[in-house]
Amino acid sequence: MKAIRNSKGFTLIELLVVVAIIGILAAIAIPQFAAYRQRGFDAQANSDLRNAATAEEAYFATNAAYKTCADAAACVTALPGLKTAVETNMKMTETTDVFGGSTSSNKGSGVTCTWNSGTGGFKGCS
Repeated sequence: MKAIRNSKGFTLIELLVVVAIIGILAAIAIPQFAAYRQRGFDAQANSDLRNAATAEEAYFATNAAYKTCADAAACVTALPGLKTAVETNMKMTETTDVFGGSTSSNKGSGVTCTWNSGTGGFKGCS
């Protein structure tokens, strides 16, 4: 009887309490992690738009014209030095002295970021 009382280890109740606490923490953290990932993809699309605007200005400095492209792959090909994330959807339009663009992310929350050089640049994401 004395040997049982002096043995070391955890009881079944203690182990069940620890497993329950870990389960509760995981149930809280997993949905938050998904929201953080979406915000990260939205931020990447925003960054890609700003990089595309810089590339448009570099193209204009060399060619005295802006470039139009219908999707991200065409923009990467047409604009020098531009690289975008695989998930980014992009469209750039140009007129004689103004260009505009929009981006969104396939894995983001569905917001679209816009740029218009004629009205001051970045217009925000909505």
